[in-house]
Amino acid sequence: MTSSNDARTAAAPYQSTGSLEGRTILMSGGSRGIGLAIALRAARDGANIVLLAKTGQPHTRLAGTVHTAAADIEAAGGQALPLVGDVRSDEDVANAVAAAVERFGGIDIVLNNASAIDLSTTDDIDMKRYDLMQDINVRGTFLMSKLALPALRQSANGHILTLSPPLNLDPKWAGRHLAYTMAKYGMSLTTLGLAEELKADRINVNSLWPCTLIDTAAIRNMPGGQAMVQAARGPQIMADAAHAILTGSNLAADGAPSGNFYTDEQVLAAAGVTDFRPYSLGAAEDHLVPDIFL
Repeated sequence: MTSSNDARTAAAPYQSTGSLEGRTILMSGGSRGIGLAIALRAARDGANIVLLAKTGQPHTRLAGTVHTAAADIEAAGGQALPLVGDVRSDEDVANAVAAAVERFGGIDIVLNNASAIDLSTTDDIDMKRYDLMQDINVRGTFLMSKLALPALRQSANGHILTLSPPLNLDPKWAGRHLAYTMAKYGMSLTTLGLAEELKADRINVNSLWPCTLIDTAAIRNMPGGQAMVQAARGPQIMADAAHAILTGSNLAADGAPSGNFYTDEQVLAAAGVTDFRPYSLGAAEDHLVPDIFL
């Protein structure tokens, strides 16, 4: 992460009442952006982070690799196991689950972070991009969650957290970017279904989504992305919100620990945050760009 993001980490208004010390997180992606921010926040508690990500060598357009992320995690106080692999591969995901169990003795949290984005209309979407989003977003989320279930059942605090939006059948979201909407809602349907299916196993399953645009490489690389991120928040807000969920904050009105579609602001407000300005990259709160699906 950049020094400016590190400064925001120190200034962030979220004050934790729980810890992820000693807990093992298996994360898809995490070389950069929101995933890395979540991993670094957990590492400050002394968590173990297993990263399954494709970027093993430096990329011409993307900062960071799974190895540089692992070094940052260990510098922050956690233990890291970097694995170069593809969430679309059954073998790579199975190997990542096995490696996590072998290295750290189990898995407490699965964090479905890897995602592909293309906001093209149906006329314009390339079917290779369509397939990529379905394979990474939907199949990857389902596969990693599925293969980790035996290990999660052995955890005293099993949790699956997926970065996907609340399910909203307002036609405007499908109408604006149908292919992407189907891919992200597929992730959210996985949350909905697994939360119900795993009740007896006491594995909590939830989703988390930002209220505003977040500064990520995916956004920066979109047409006009460099200008868009000027009205975004840094990824630390998602890191703090994920931490609040995973440390057991009772956020749902009815006290249900599973099957929730949280927003970052909702989670942090419940944790006592009243000022979100430290998370901004400079724009005033009323000039931030709302994220899609909300």
